[in-house]
Amino acid sequence: MPSGTPAKRHWPRLPSTNPNNNNDLPAADHEHTMQNLDFDFIVIGSGPAGQKAAVQAAKLGQTVALVEQGKTRGGACVFHGTIPSKTLRETASIWRRSQRLLGKADSALDEIAPLMTRVRDVVDAHASFIDQQLDRNAVQVIRGRASFVDSHTIEVRSRDGSSNQITAHHIMVATGSRPRAIPHIAIDHEHILDSDSLLSVAYLPKSLLVVGGGVIAMEYATTFANLGVEVTVVDKGERPLAFMDEELVWLMVEKFEELGGTFLPNQEVQNLNWDGISSLRAELKNGHVIQVQKAMIALGRVANVETLDLPQLNLELTPRGQIPVNEYYQTSIPHIYAIGDVIGFPSLAATSMEQGRRAVCHALGVPTGNAIENTPVGIYAIPELASVGLTPEQVAQKHGVAKVGRAKFTEVARAHIKGTPAGLLKLVADEKTLTLRGVHVVGESATELIHMGQIALAAQWRVEQFVDTIFNFPTMAEAYRIAAFDLLNRGEQVLPAPPR
Repeated sequence: MPSGTPAKRHWPRLPSTNPNNNNDLPAADHEHTMQNLDFDFIVIGSGPAGQKAAVQAAKLGQTVALVEQGKTRGGACVFHGTIPSKTLRETASIWRRSQRLLGKADSALDEIAPLMTRVRDVVDAHASFIDQQLDRNAVQVIRGRASFVDSHTIEVRSRDGSSNQITAHHIMVATGSRPRAIPHIAIDHEHILDSDSLLSVAYLPKSLLVVGGGVIAMEYATTFANLGVEVTVVDKGERPLAFMDEELVWLMVEKFEELGGTFLPNQEVQNLNWDGISSLRAELKNGHVIQVQKAMIALGRVANVETLDLPQLNLELTPRGQIPVNEYYQTSIPHIYAIGDVIGFPSLAATSMEQGRRAVCHALGVPTGNAIENTPVGIYAIPELASVGLTPEQVAQKHGVAKVGRAKFTEVARAHIKGTPAGLLKLVADEKTLTLRGVHVVGESATELIHMGQIALAAQWRVEQFVDTIFNFPTMAEAYRIAAFDLLNRGEQVLPAPPR
């Protein structure tokens, strides 16, 4: 163990948890057991970042307390975010594809209840896995709301009003985020919803207004459009998902509009009101009026930091209300780390998990390997979008001239077999060495296909190596070989932008 790391200690354990009763302990036993306990690690929040941090610390022989204020472990990711939204997306995609293959592409789904039953089943299965993993690694889950007393001490207030204090050498803040509210639109969670409450709708609306053009907005917009809902997206930007490759985004928008969806760029909703009978009236900044049954506000998320009492530690937030950290996820107090949504972009489950693992390893002086330079981004819209590495413009600026090769999914036999010929895979290389610099995919299985590009980037492949590789036929992966041929034979050149 590295110098400066405290010697391993053995502390009394909380009673083992019972996943069948949501891990709620009787109030008296809970209070008695918690008093004056000291741990190696306290992790606040059980979402992807907190869960992985807690498990990593436990696997390294540390005593771990995981503080969770909700009834269940797993955070918003499991119960409101990643797991339910992606399950609904997958079900909608399969349903739409089956209708298309059977020649019923214009049909709409009558009810949402069967879809939500499957969502609940998947959520329950994943929640059960998390419970078992935490219990298996002897992570002690403490139910209640956490706030700092000092830099080593956390007060946990239970739902019955009682409170107790626990201490630790290291503290991980992983309290996640919540949907951002906007002052001039009141979310009632019945007619005007946010991304957490949208999945609670009792019926499938005939029309839906989505305010925002980010990841959550477009995932839900395209999902509901595939279920036959008339969806309108209103966004202040020129295009949605502005951080993604533009060609990919416009192909997604094209498919969204083919299903009857409408994207309104450079617009803002000034007023949104329920008429008291059957519909919402949305007034846009340009005077346009939209009538819909339901609306979802998806204008980003806000870090959950208010109840932590960070001023007690003189920990200041960024202008966006997030906790600033260094490259090791340390705050200005070295033994307090922040991970996941509370530190901001990219706020993805995969990156949050890795942040949790790396933060614990750094705290204990355990090597983590080199930082992951090429982290893929996956957007679970319909069709999916995924990206890793540099864009053509970034390659041109960094390496002189970029070359781009494309494989349209209409050229991929497996895409026709699956009934998903709408898509595109792009390889980006520098013209001088033809070394792969970036991969961008839109279409079915994009979030899976991107990992081959991620590995090729890590291995510093040249484009020719895709040509020399034999892929199973028919598979979606052969799109890499098609794109490589295209790049080598006639690839598009992208020149550096002129200096300003």
